[in-house]
Amino acid sequence: MPTGVKVRDNESFEKALRRFTKACEKAGLMSELRKRKHFEKPSEKKKRKLKLAQRKQRRLSMLENQ
Repeated sequence: MPTGVKVRDNESFEKALRRFTKACEKAGLMSELRKRKHFEKPSEKKKRKLKLAQRKQRRLSMLENQ
């Protein structure tokens, strides 16, 4: 379902636009758009996911040691 915002009575356009952008960010549309902006080879995608997993694991181990 596409993201949409209904403009309330006596609501300014700027406020409705801010609500719409927040809804888009919450739905993950902006991150998806950035991902699809350029083609990513499968090997690059694999490397990126591996680095992300390593970073996450390192962070969890640091939090565990505290």
